[in-house]
Amino acid sequence: MREFKEIYATACLHKGGEEELELLLPKALTKEQLAAQDDAYYLSKMSLRIFRAGLKHSLVDAKWPRFEEVFWGFDPFACAMMSDEFIDQCMADKSLIRHLGKIKSIRANAQFVRDIQEAHGSFATWLSEWPAAKTNELWLELKKCGSQLGGASSGYFLRMVGRDTYLLTNDVAAVLLLEGVIDKRPVTSQKELLKVQQAFTTWQQQSGRSLCEISRIVSMAAT
Repeated sequence: MREFKEIYATACLHKGGEEELELLLPKALTKEQLAAQDDAYYLSKMSLRIFRAGLKHSLVDAKWPRFEEVFWGFDPFACAMMSDEFIDQCMADKSLIRHLGKIKSIRANAQFVRDIQEAHGSFATWLSEWPAAKTNELWLELKKCGSQLGGASSGYFLRMVGRDTYLLTNDVAAVLLLEGVIDKRPVTSQKELLKVQQAFTTWQQQSGRSLCEISRIVSMAAT
């Protein structure tokens, strides 16, 4: 595996220089900023990611104010108490995206958020305090305890809310394969995810950058 400075140099070459590359990098929020968010915000973003999956993002985003209205601003307690009859009403509401599995995931994930609140005080606190060196375990925890948060959804949800994470896009996976970090694509096993985490931890130690910056730089180094 190459040192990060070599990958950075390749990415700069692809993007026309260091200044141009730096303008394209995402920024993660601080622990304090993450902890200050309301848990309803996290449930809303979690649900938004789930509804975006497989659909045109602009279509989902245009309907999201209506979702906020119907689902009580994504208050976790209210959403966890949704009845089956209320879900049936939602499925008949043409102003919503009527996907039964995704609508049911709002209730399931609201209960997930409530469980975290009970154990840690708030979902925001739990998310902000999760160690960066165990990002792969955070992905797996979201997948295991949440609803419809498998595949790439956990990572994209974290990126949406500003929690520092890498993303396993096609370009990132291509570079990881080239560097010998993984043996095949897509990355699905816990063993392979651990190798990815170790690679990003090494690059973070070498660069002092956030995981999201490293992830974007690695993606731009792909041929």
